[in-house]
Amino acid sequence: MGQGTMSQSLRELRPIAQHASTVFVGQLALVVSGITDTIIVGRHSPHALAALSVGSALYVSVFVGLLGVLQALLPIWAELNGAQQKLALGRSFRQAIYLTFFLAAFGMLLLLTPGPALHYAQVPLSLQTEARQYLQILAFSLWPALFFRLFSTLNQALHRPRLVTLVQLASLLLKIPLSIWLTWGGAGVPALGASGSALATWVVNFAMMGVAFYLLSRHDLYRPYALWQRLEKPDWGALKGLLRQGLPSGLSIFVEVTSFTLMALFISRLGTTATASHQIAANLGALFYMVPLSVAIATSARTGHWLGAQAPVEVRRAIGTGLVITLSLSWSCAGLLWWGRFVIPTWYSPVVAVQQAASALLAWVALYHAADGLQTLCVFLLRCFRITVSTFVVYGSLLWGLGLGGGYALAYGFQWADASPWISPWSLKSDAFWVASSLALWATALVFSAMLWRVVRRQAQA
Repeated sequence: MGQGTMSQSLRELRPIAQHASTVFVGQLALVVSGITDTIIVGRHSPHALAALSVGSALYVSVFVGLLGVLQALLPIWAELNGAQQKLALGRSFRQAIYLTFFLAAFGMLLLLTPGPALHYAQVPLSLQTEARQYLQILAFSLWPALFFRLFSTLNQALHRPRLVTLVQLASLLLKIPLSIWLTWGGAGVPALGASGSALATWVVNFAMMGVAFYLLSRHDLYRPYALWQRLEKPDWGALKGLLRQGLPSGLSIFVEVTSFTLMALFISRLGTTATASHQIAANLGALFYMVPLSVAIATSARTGHWLGAQAPVEVRRAIGTGLVITLSLSWSCAGLLWWGRFVIPTWYSPVVAVQQAASALLAWVALYHAADGLQTLCVFLLRCFRITVSTFVVYGSLLWGLGLGGGYALAYGFQWADASPWISPWSLKSDAFWVASSLALWATALVFSAMLWRVVRRQAQA
């Protein structure tokens, strides 16, 4: 009995682990690209690093929110694949290309007009000019970036992420030397600072989109789905269905990410040292986030496949396996952040003040990440059951309300003499935002866990 149960568990462990590890390598390449930009720009000047922190916070807020709409299509396509409806999956993918165009146009509009966001966040004027230039360049790289993410979501739904990972690794080999050259200058090119890293990203995104188009038209993997044929006219009914699943998920991810990235805008008021140290903490948080994200993608793809195949026992087994993997890895990563909090910042900046400030933040990043893994997996799995609106409400209430609002109150709202003793140590410090965000994320993880438990229990009873 025990050996049989173990064998059944391993039956889901192997495909989820293989899928997750492949996705992780590709995601790691993207994060290493961002970390490399931070190191390269940070070595160029603290001012350029602060401008990068502000510009990247706005870009990531827009890009990841739009990406969330496309990423939410994963369980839909995984179900169609599990139900062997290959031609229907192909039609859905072609309609999603129209959706990608609309999303890119909207995102470009936001990135080309960052004035209200910069003004509302009270970003210093000394940073605004370079941050605007950074965003203008990235605005024109949004369409190829989103199309490649659409290509990535398709491959994840098909349980074939290897091609995407290979392209992402190859892009890293192009991105690093380009960023060094354009940021620092040389061979007749002036030093462009943060704008140089944005220009390198523009080149790489178009190259990745070109490779994706080539693979979709030539690779044998996609032939059963008839992807590469005459593009139908927009099917507004189909697009409405995609938006019904994708829009709440995109808004949820937008809230999740902006609760993280808007910290950079509010912290920028505290000066260059606080902004630069937060950028280091944010980079490491994004790096370690790739671990639970990869497991969540793999587990949701597996869960969606079994839902399409109408195999409820396999659905529950996939969910349980994903939870075990996520909790094990997330807590291990949190431990690494805690023990390395004094050494890691020295890799980013030679400025002692920045290193000390970043070391203090990394202790809170470790606590933040311990909850981030659980809530990430839960929200991906809830999407498989078409639960999207309620997750958006939870995110908005806790991450924006308790996390971002609470951090703002701790940092700026208690500057008078009668502030409570336990509040005053965080007044006017970037630590305040990480403290509040960590508490909010733990509350979110607990709520999502309860929601997922209820759904799984209901399915078991049915």
